[in-house]
Amino acid sequence: MRKLFILLLAVIIAAPSFAQKVRKLQQDSTIVTTGEVTVKGKRFPYMVTTGTQPVWDEDGKAIAALEFTYYERTDVTNRATRPLVISFNGGPGSASVWMHIAYTGPRILEIDNEGYPVMPYGIRENPNTILDVADIVYVNPVNTGYSRILVKDTPKEKFFGVTADIKYLAEWLTNFVTRKNKWTAPKYLIGESYGTTRVAGLALELQNAHWMYLNGVVLLSPTDLGIERGGPVDAALNLPYFAAAAWYHKMLPADLQQKDLTDMLPEVEQFTLNELIPGLAQGGFISEAKRKELAAKMARYSGMSEKVILQHNLDVPAQFFWKELLREKGGYTIGRLDSRYKGIDMKEAGVQPDYAAELTSWLHSFTPAINYYLREVLKYKTDIKYNMFGPVNPWDRSNDNTGRNLRLAMAENPYLHVMFQCGYYDGATQYFNAKYTMWNIDPSGKMKDRFSFKGYRSGHMMYLRAEDLVTANEDFREFILRTIPKKGQPAKY
Repeated sequence: MRKLFILLLAVIIAAPSFAQKVRKLQQDSTIVTTGEVTVKGKRFPYMVTTGTQPVWDEDGKAIAALEFTYYERTDVTNRATRPLVISFNGGPGSASVWMHIAYTGPRILEIDNEGYPVMPYGIRENPNTILDVADIVYVNPVNTGYSRILVKDTPKEKFFGVTADIKYLAEWLTNFVTRKNKWTAPKYLIGESYGTTRVAGLALELQNAHWMYLNGVVLLSPTDLGIERGGPVDAALNLPYFAAAAWYHKMLPADLQQKDLTDMLPEVEQFTLNELIPGLAQGGFISEAKRKELAAKMARYSGMSEKVILQHNLDVPAQFFWKELLREKGGYTIGRLDSRYKGIDMKEAGVQPDYAAELTSWLHSFTPAINYYLREVLKYKTDIKYNMFGPVNPWDRSNDNTGRNLRLAMAENPYLHVMFQCGYYDGATQYFNAKYTMWNIDPSGKMKDRFSFKGYRSGHMMYLRAEDLVTANEDFREFILRTIPKKGQPAKY
């Protein structure tokens, strides 16, 4: 009886301490592990720091913590001057998981050669990683990955918007660079999807508010960066993507189908610029003969019927195309972010797919891989849920001048170069829209020699295709090596 009383008393005393435990991210923490990887036939060691670093408010109070993973090659002589790549994904609200374990990092997830899930899930070496030439940090903005707001009553407006996102991340990156002794290193930003809005804006914010000058910005599957387009231009720019997706699914006429993709697309691009945009600009006053002529050519290049195109007044929405292209060929839909992927809707009728076939596939393979990798390989263990996509809405999209801000950053900094990387089958951030953005960032044309464009035969995450993983990393590696100035080369015009 006495033993039972003592046991009950112990439980009562301990109960308050159990009640006080909450699931909360540490604001400042690190776990260090090591690894090795072989790139271009040479094996080398690296160190991985996984952890959190605070976001402070104006009074120096930690109001949020960002989780990051930082890879450093350890067999180099001067780590302080070794290039640093800072990697963001998009959404907004997406974790920096996709490029981390599928593109540039030293470990990548197990998928097949075209990017589809395979079991058992796992991680393997990435012989294409750019870690041979640069250290890499993958940063998760607030509410993505393990990153969280720490102070409950912090206004969401401090984080969730074009301008707010750029402002707090620039401050955070400045602290990171200081902590890691990387001020003397060449620095590169890479963003994917909405991450391109982020890094385009960060280029100027880092430069003008924190006096941190970059060597390069990589825009992977970019948004429009606030570059004006609308009406006829916006409608017409879809067509080259339609042609690429139709070519992949063998829906084009035989003479176009027998050409290679990159031999066929220039013809469509020229038609878009020289005929379709002027035709759409005439609206309802275009002659009937010209309307039918344009519809016939659009049908030839898109795999859709002239009737459907005319019913849309020559302006076919992309979401309708995803539903329409294979409607009479098996009744499949095609993916938005990667139109190689097929989906099955409840009904073949309709104007848009029921779900995103490609994103569902990617979440299938990435979610188990990143949770396993962080906990079991990198030894970062927490009860916080890893947000593949986190709650960040409403997102303030006003004042998106990021394209023009990137132009100003380039004008102010002669060292700064920009590379676009795009998949031809991406229907969300289309490759021809990206070309239009690149052409119009700097209307003067005085800096066009500092822009480059690379296209790949896959979609939004082009690196999921094994062949493009090799090529895209090599393009990135070459970009880094090419944009590091020679010793003594001044930054001047």
